[in-house]
Amino acid sequence: MTLIELADGETKILIDMNIRESADAGEEHTFDAAASLRKKLKRDKKGRPYVDAFLLSHPDQDHCNGLRKHFWMGSASDYPDDNKKDGEKRIFIREIWSSPLVFRRASKNHTLCEDAKAFTAEARRRVKVNRDKKFTDVLEGDRILILGEDEDGKTDDLGPILVKVDGEFDRINWTHNSFFRARLLAPLPKDDEDTEEVLSKNHSSTILNIQLAADREHPDACRFLTAGDAEVAIWDLLWAKHEGQPEVLEYDVLLTPHHCSWHSLSYESWSESEGKAEVSQDARSALSQTRSSAVLVASSDPIKDDDNDPPCYGAKLEYEDIASAAGGSFVCTGEHPTASAPAPLVFSISKDGVSLSAGERTTSSVARALKPAAVASGLTFPNRQVVPNKPAGFA
Repeated sequence: MTLIELADGETKILIDMNIRESADAGEEHTFDAAASLRKKLKRDKKGRPYVDAFLLSHPDQDHCNGLRKHFWMGSASDYPDDNKKDGEKRIFIREIWSSPLVFRRASKNHTLCEDAKAFTAEARRRVKVNRDKKFTDVLEGDRILILGEDEDGKTDDLGPILVKVDGEFDRINWTHNSFFRARLLAPLPKDDEDTEEVLSKNHSSTILNIQLAADREHPDACRFLTAGDAEVAIWDLLWAKHEGQPEVLEYDVLLTPHHCSWHSLSYESWSESEGKAEVSQDARSALSQTRSSAVLVASSDPIKDDDNDPPCYGAKLEYEDIASAAGGSFVCTGEHPTASAPAPLVFSISKDGVSLSAGERTTSSVARALKPAAVASGLTFPNRQVVPNKPAGFA
């Protein structure tokens, strides 16, 4: 799970979550991600801990584990935890960011876990509220931003709450924020049935390239590329699409997709090839668009020279090579600061770029709770599609 705090010192965006039951049960050797997260959140006027926006990259259980227990799913007016102790109150989500395609493609291939079902139901509830109110005066807790168009015109009427692929948005919780900008790169809509079959077989995660400012004078201080579990076919397609405009994929920090899996770089099996599996050069090119001193982060267990995947030792070698070429570094969350006692990674953003800090916030920061992780990205995107501050549409 990745927590981004903007340079305004107020706005926080959460990407994915994995709050383990063993941590809830108080097991000694499991990091308490929920407690760590709550300490970093502000409370609203009603005393509720909250995030301004929550993005679920895709509905695999290890990306939404703990949602129902630790986050409120429902109308703000029905929030039931007002009289509970602070540490027991569920976290309030002011705005959800969700792609309909990741759920459609997931449901075709596997059954959704209970937390994913709860998220889907909440997204649909929020869409209905927006439609019923004609996208006017929608309150916090009912707000939603739809990332990517659904098939068969199902999102055609969603207008101001819809971001199309290659569109850019700078609104969080219905409010323009000058310290943030993001470009939606995926999930890609189908071009034909063959393409759809390829996408459905892979993890068609939401991919965002996020720009974070250090301050008002330095809006392009860092670019953070986050991609969930996106696999090799998606990276091949993205390179074919953006090879002539590679800056779209540039980053200062990359959260290596699918927990440093070989399958984000290759169609072949690492374990079955005895280390000779072929890398897709297009996918590698898409994932190699570094800026100077870029950091590549594997959100994973410690990476060993074995047949495990993910994380995969072969993928680690590729990412280390990419980082080295940029004068940067590769970091594994399960090994930092040590494999025996991993702790959240915190990156700070200044006018001079990105640095791994000791946990203290300077200006913008991105903290990885649990298996800690990454920072964010800044770029000026051509052909901007900016979502207005006042929404008007979700299917």
